[in-house]
Amino acid sequence: MSNRETKTDVILIGAGIMSATLGTLLKELVPEWEITVFEKLENAGEESTNEWNNAGTGHAALCELNYTVEKPDGSVDISKAIKINEQFQLSMQFWSYLVNSKLIRNPQDFIMPLPHMSMVQGEQNVTFLKKRFEAMSNNPLFQGMEFSDDPEKLMEWIPLIIQDRSSNEPIAATKIDSGTDVNFGALTRILFDHLKSKNVDIKYKHSVDNIKRTNDGSWELKVRNDSGNVERHTAKFVFIGGGGGSLHLLQKSGIPEGKHIGGFPVSGIFMVCNNPEVVAQHHAKVYGKAKVGAPPMSVPHLDTRFIDNKKSLLFGPFAGFSPKFLKTGSMFDLVTSVKPNNLVTMLSAGAKNMSLTKYLIEQVMLSKEKRMEELREFIPNAKSDDWDSVAAGQRVQVIKDTEAGGKGTLQFGTEVISAADGSIAALLGASPGASTAVHVMLEVIKKCFPQHIKEWEQKIKEMIPSYGVSLMENEELLHEIHTSSAKALGLIEKELVSS
Repeated sequence: MSNRETKTDVILIGAGIMSATLGTLLKELVPEWEITVFEKLENAGEESTNEWNNAGTGHAALCELNYTVEKPDGSVDISKAIKINEQFQLSMQFWSYLVNSKLIRNPQDFIMPLPHMSMVQGEQNVTFLKKRFEAMSNNPLFQGMEFSDDPEKLMEWIPLIIQDRSSNEPIAATKIDSGTDVNFGALTRILFDHLKSKNVDIKYKHSVDNIKRTNDGSWELKVRNDSGNVERHTAKFVFIGGGGGSLHLLQKSGIPEGKHIGGFPVSGIFMVCNNPEVVAQHHAKVYGKAKVGAPPMSVPHLDTRFIDNKKSLLFGPFAGFSPKFLKTGSMFDLVTSVKPNNLVTMLSAGAKNMSLTKYLIEQVMLSKEKRMEELREFIPNAKSDDWDSVAAGQRVQVIKDTEAGGKGTLQFGTEVISAADGSIAALLGASPGASTAVHVMLEVIKKCFPQHIKEWEQKIKEMIPSYGVSLMENEELLHEIHTSSAKALGLIEKELVSS
């Protein structure tokens, strides 16, 4: 056992997209700060961020129907879609800055232009989609969105989905060409290579066992390396970005803000097409509507993806249940996350979500043929031999007591929990996650370094021109940013060429 103690300015736990983004932002703002990263696996971006584990591939709220809700009066509320789109625009601006500053060489290694579509079946759903389209296409953020319920037009857009359909049920879709496919695993590895070149100390195969406050207000981490030796590391600021593993570390920190919070793990399975001829026939992200009783994270979608410079086709996700908080986690993760301070919260959530638990267990039990049946609602002539299943990453949904939902409310989002003095912050939750990483990390910076925000503001605006500005209310800036991001990231958008 080694008791070697190392002091540093900032410690980032977990080498995923969140730590990569925060580390890169801080290195631009204060290059002289010393940063150490601990990751228990061998490489960066191997857990939730990994491209095979990560369903969120450029969530800009262009096609996800669960971000737009039909209100009792029949109108469609698009406020959540607006919020997520504006947050995604911040990511695009930051990546553009990194490309323009030559910190990222080839943006096509992680981002590709790809139409985003929503598709629905049945008269009621078609009516909803039309209303959603009218609400969104009037908004500058969603300019260029098209709607069609004409079978010939749809055949042109999504031949794989439309051909060989025997049902006469009405079908409609919206399409917007300014969507993207983002490979967050690749982006994370690019950012960590960059951080390494900036003397950030990245320690792989290092697990953080414990975390506690020292007398001078710093944080001391007990870290176990791959030889089993224990090291002590202290820092003034710690960010816990360990995906599902964040909750246990937040609890160990003992901060009051981390109490009365639980986590509910959800696993997922994707079907991946192994037939290049089928893959070649589809070029879009197409989101459908979740089945009644299904959780928001299991909205079915048929996605073109670019992984390892190769076009792939994925369908899913089929939700599932495993008590692990990480893919490489332990079967005891869920049980050991229950503490006296969150027991009532967890029990209340269990009682409220019996139907969800039942749904997840049923999903785990689905045979391949049953999954193929669901896929055939998208691709009528899909053949079982052309598709394999791949286990996606673990998502841990936040459970907390809220005014609106009462005790033990399941949250479907990304949350940052930070200490009152800003010395530690933890990221919990799931979608839209990676896509809004830049927004989320700017929030961490604002909460945890309020004393520096004034002096950093100019640099933040240089990296992210719309920082602190609503793009929706500033069309000129929005157009400028769209054009400059598309150019920097190599995304040639049709609407920009025409306008």
